Amino acid sequence: MIRGSIVALVTPMHENNQLDWDSLDNLIEFHLGQKTDAIVAVGTTGESATLNEQEHCEVVSRVVKKVAGRIPVIAGTGSNSTQEAINLTRKAAEAGADACLLVTPYYNKPTQQGLYLHYKSIAEAVDIPQILYNVPSRTQCDLLPETVVRLAAVPNIIGLKEATGEVKRLDQLREGCPDGFLFYSGDDATACEFCLYGGHGVISVTANVAPRLMSEMIAAAMVGDRSRAETMNGQLADLHVQLFVESNPIPVKWAVHEMGLIPAGIRLPLTKLSACLEKTVREAMQSAFVY
Repeated sequence: MIRGSIVALVTPMHENNQLDWDSLDNLIEFHLGQKTDAIVAVGTTGESATLNEQEHCEVVSRVVKKVAGRIPVIAGTGSNSTQEAINLTRKAAEAGADACLLVTPYYNKPTQQGLYLHYKSIAEAVDIPQILYNVPSRTQCDLLPETVVRLAAVPNIIGLKEATGEVKRLDQLREGCPDGFLFYSGDDATACEFCLYGGHGVISVTANVAPRLMSEMIAAAMVGDRSRAETMNGQLADLHVQLFVESNPIPVKWAVHEMGLIPAGIRLPLTKLSACLEKTVREAMQSAFVY
């Protein structure tokens, strides 16, 4: 049962675009020390869209080896090609990942039946726990609750990362999904309320920058301590917003670099954070006591 504050980990890069393996190792140790509950390797925040397949698999393998079973590792293995998603999921399983996170197929805009068959095919092809990932703001593809309910009956499909920010979707989802099916927020701004409402955790961008505070806030929300959770979430509120002032992961990579944890590298077509926005992101970091 993977629960709590799960960081959608950035992928460190040198400014020449080469992956920085030493910084990746150090970043993992940083999160272990800061009580992050689990790691997603090579999700959206990890620049999955600009890593080639070999790099993708190498990052997953490196994270699994470095974590060495101390916390769960979830591999991002989604694609808009069902066969590619199967291949990536199979390689993540071979590398020893604890679960896989599969974003809805982007760009080709499948029907709900197409989504059902896509995920069912992956689950039947690879014996590893799989988490659905719905983020229509990026994919232009909304995995509707009724389709999630159908998929929740498929062996290997254990949960959903719901990034619409619509907390009330949990009502329909919980009513239709079996006991033990896991619900993760994919929207930092509403994650506190999501977990107070019965969610099992968050897969978080903010946790890259303020991991201990996110972990403590989510833990409080999951046990229903609204006062404590909302107080801590208030400290994080500006960060939740400003880390999306330009497309993710532009602001968060700048922030983690500003913390001295990674180089400044980011791959085109993404660019470095606009200089005029640095002050805004820095002030959000200060409000969360990162500095």
